[in-house]
Amino acid sequence: MYYPYFNEMHEQLRAEVREFAEKEIRPQAAMLDEKGEFSEELTKEMGKRGWFGIFLPREYGGRGMDYRSLVLVVEELARVDSSQAATIAAHNSLGIGPIYQFGTPEQKKKYLPMLCSGEHLWAFGLTEENAGSDSRGTETTAVLKDGSWVLNGSKIFISNASSPMSAGASLQVVTGISGEGEKELSVILVDKNTPGYKTEKINNKMMWRAADTSRISISDCRVPFENLLGERGKGSHVMLQTLDSGRLTIGALALGLARGAYEMALEYARKRVQFGKPISRFQAVAFKLADMATQIEAAANLLYHAVWLKDNGQPFAKNSAMAKLYCSEVARYVVNESVQIHGAYGLVKSSPVERFYRDQRILEIGEGTSEILRLVISRHIGT
Repeated sequence: MYYPYFNEMHEQLRAEVREFAEKEIRPQAAMLDEKGEFSEELTKEMGKRGWFGIFLPREYGGRGMDYRSLVLVVEELARVDSSQAATIAAHNSLGIGPIYQFGTPEQKKKYLPMLCSGEHLWAFGLTEENAGSDSRGTETTAVLKDGSWVLNGSKIFISNASSPMSAGASLQVVTGISGEGEKELSVILVDKNTPGYKTEKINNKMMWRAADTSRISISDCRVPFENLLGERGKGSHVMLQTLDSGRLTIGALALGLARGAYEMALEYARKRVQFGKPISRFQAVAFKLADMATQIEAAANLLYHAVWLKDNGQPFAKNSAMAKLYCSEVARYVVNESVQIHGAYGLVKSSPVERFYRDQRILEIGEGTSEILRLVISRHIGT
């Protein structure tokens, strides 16, 4: 299928990722989901292929491509397994992205080659029990003492924080209170082996069961002053800029999931015979498939345009919010209709569409709920 946003290099990458997803991930996806098991082997293999830091310059160990390339990688992985797509998406957009965008030359030199190697993962710690959509509710603190930050607090629902491959996290913290009583938010880099920094895997998830999701606890965790990422008091700016880019990868994850669910429905409808003919030839099913295909095409063009804007240095925050919102809701529609077409077969573990149905649910919550995204968009259009 031709899209003007991509060139031959992009299409070769798409084919490369699709082949890996089909041959290496698909045979293991159901088993990893059932066990709730993070695969170091698959993650390292994806790293060896240059998909960690794919949009970073080669001087940092990246592949020297663009953000469209990352979106294609995430989309093609999600077409087969959202857990592996989520690992790549979070590590690139939330882990590597802010260090590359806001880091000092010394921070980039220290962290980026390590994070592009395929041997380590990095997390972004924003969410807390009382802080999510309302990031001003952050309660984790960082107090400057004798030239070091002393951190205390906790984070929850953090991707890539507790696996053996995790190397640390960028944490949004309160570094002070302004004269007006407003919290001063900053972002600080914390290596995993720092005393007082502990992680705990969250088990029994409904979705992304083969991806690493964790709690982080921080108790008198002391890190150097130079671990401050970006300017002091500019943590909200770092966080919002990071989420703008991250929403593109969640949109890609949703688009890939929708494509996979649609393909399963189409294949099943062509094979399933009732009343003497394939159910794909009944108008009730054929119209469902037509609507699914149309919405996927609309979602793809919305997402690809948004990431094209980013790659070309144009404002993209509004378009990113629109793409993530629409793609995630299209994914919900498509996977729901795919289950309907499968009938009872779509409700059992032996059917991959059951896993897709569960994996979709996070897409309307993570990196901006659908409700918050509508607020973001409404502000952009001046309501």
